Amino acid sequence: MRRVIFNQKGGVGKSSITCNLAAISAAQGKRTLVVDLDPQGNSTHYLLRTPAGELRDTAADMLEQTVAFTVFNRRPDEFVHASPYDNLFVLPSSPELDFLERKLEAKHKIYKLREALKKLGENFDEIYIDTAPALNFYTRSALIAADRCLIPFDCDDFSRQALYNILHEISELQEDHNSGLVVEGIIANQFQPRASLPRQLVKELLDEGLPVLPVRLSGSVKMKESHQAGRPLIHLAPKHALTLQFLDLARLLNGESVDVEPLS
Repeated sequence: MRRVIFNQKGGVGKSSITCNLAAISAAQGKRTLVVDLDPQGNSTHYLLRTPAGELRDTAADMLEQTVAFTVFNRRPDEFVHASPYDNLFVLPSSPELDFLERKLEAKHKIYKLREALKKLGENFDEIYIDTAPALNFYTRSALIAADRCLIPFDCDDFSRQALYNILHEISELQEDHNSGLVVEGIIANQFQPRASLPRQLVKELLDEGLPVLPVRLSGSVKMKESHQAGRPLIHLAPKHALTLQFLDLARLLNGESVDVEPLS
């Protein structure tokens, strides 16, 4: 399963959701890979505890092979790094992704990521793809390469307007490039259950027929502590309320039933 977490709006929790769902998958015994296509490298730093700019053998190095006239291309799995956690691996980001983007786009390499992830899928049960907050070459490549798409939503009106644009762009991409891509759901993140506006926005989206998932992720300083420690919540605070919400979300995505508190 190849799953991309995408939103054109920044600050909605893409990297946090990507890494914590992946860490849960790995903790449950599945060989899991995080592909970091955001040049900022937040997922890379979170899981490998090393800034993306200090690493060699990155996603940029892998993709550069597709435009370089090299005789001996390396296999995609040669760019994968083991994290400190069992079964959890990272194809790390690099600032070089920014410089490489135009070259890849000019050479029409939009399908090369899909080819690489199909090969990597032979060695991994789950692949999670983190993207930059922009509909750029890498994001389109990820959406073309993915089976499923999750859209974080941070419960404000700006994010709501961006959401409609995202769904339109995904619909066009499904029609032109990846008819098998499924929008798995919209994740209400940093949700405040006692505040009226978040509840109202989520209810209105549901009334419009949008696929808002019933599991909502609350805001918590524990997530910031998790980032600082470089430890996903399942390892840092396995019984914390936010960790339990992530576990419920993982169960939901696996097709299991979960008990959720209804919107009041």
